[in-house]
Amino acid sequence: MEFRCALPQDFRELLYCLKMRSKYAILLVFVVGLVIIEKENNFISRVSDKLKQSPQALAEANSTEASPPLPENGSLASLQELDSAFSQLRSHLRNITLQLVGDGDSRPRRHVLLMATTRTGSSFVGEFFNQQGSIFYLFEPLWHIERTVTFEPGGANAVGSALVYRDVLKQLLLCDLYILESFISPAPEDHLTPFMFRRGSSLSLCEEPVCTSSTKKVFEKYHCKNRRCGPLNITLAVEACRHKQHVALKTVRIRQLEFLQPLVEDPRLDIRIIQLVRDPRAVLASRMVAFSGKYETWKKWASEGEAPLHEEEVQRLRGNCETIRLSAELGLRRPGWLRGRYMLVRYEDVARAPLQKAEEMYRFAGLPLTPQVKEWIGKNTQAPHDGSGVYSTRKNSSEQFEKWRFSIPFKLAQVVQDVCAPAMHLFGYKLASSPAALANRSFSLLEEAQPSWVT
Repeated sequence: MEFRCALPQDFRELLYCLKMRSKYAILLVFVVGLVIIEKENNFISRVSDKLKQSPQALAEANSTEASPPLPENGSLASLQELDSAFSQLRSHLRNITLQLVGDGDSRPRRHVLLMATTRTGSSFVGEFFNQQGSIFYLFEPLWHIERTVTFEPGGANAVGSALVYRDVLKQLLLCDLYILESFISPAPEDHLTPFMFRRGSSLSLCEEPVCTSSTKKVFEKYHCKNRRCGPLNITLAVEACRHKQHVALKTVRIRQLEFLQPLVEDPRLDIRIIQLVRDPRAVLASRMVAFSGKYETWKKWASEGEAPLHEEEVQRLRGNCETIRLSAELGLRRPGWLRGRYMLVRYEDVARAPLQKAEEMYRFAGLPLTPQVKEWIGKNTQAPHDGSGVYSTRKNSSEQFEKWRFSIPFKLAQVVQDVCAPAMHLFGYKLASSPAALANRSFSLLEEAQPSWVT
């Protein structure tokens, strides 16, 4: 009798053991498969590149007789098809591996990066992800890096800053918030800090268990908006990030899309990149209000014409437009490493149809659009006419997005059009030929959005 009772128990333990071993065996097979596919893919790419050389170049490189020309639809085409097949298989295996190593949820863990520049409506669009309860959202954490690490603009220094931003960004998407402790000033003590930039703009940092009891006589430079919380406990924030299903982050401090390739190819990340752009004339008009002190020369030149417009300021504007354009062109070319992971969004389209664009962005990211997000969009896109501050995310969006047309002097709009014409053409922003055309509401400065902007 004792034997009969013990046997089922041992049998269940045996089944459990076999089940666990099978799970890890499957995972091991997929990991090994990824390694093999990667090596095969690299080999195919090298062979393909070699075959693309002309027979004369091959002869010179090898100091031997030139090989006969390859047929146009022969081996090279076959290798290219095989290369494409390997890439697709690698992507498929990668997605399965991500699900196997996930936290047990049927949906894969997604990482969303909202990439923009200042005054493009990124805070408003970022709220679309901040309001979703299963997403751990961070607002401009790279602000701390910019304040701590100084790089001169242009050249190798610009590349250096982009690499630092990228590496910090990767750790944040992996929920390693401890990396910020090296950049927050004053430095956190025992992983506690009251200096996390715009903490109140991240619901995940202002809800339990991250929101701890407030402490008397502790100065909170950045505090939660709707509840009293003690200094940010970074350890609790890390744990909260790990328990959330997805991670989203908004930044205006990394603009070069090509530097993000290692993040896209990291098997620990399943990243979706949304690049948000806005009419550069509207951006300049908004910056002249929000950062008034930095644009005194522009304002004096526009109103008085006395102070000359410095060439370095014009070149800075040109550089910003070109960086944004080049990143968008890269994304829209759909390179293999970025295919299905890049989306271009115009702020004007979001302002005109916020719920529709939110649905498109969520669909692109593979995330569910919850009733809470829809409710927030409804409440915050129908604000009173006088209820929209400079930094507010609550706006009458259908009216706000063209308000700049009646505040920017036409001569400033002309400068922007001359400098940023290639970017404006790519994004579908029409040029205004006269002050009357600029201020004419019936004359649309916006072409229809292109379906090809979603890869």
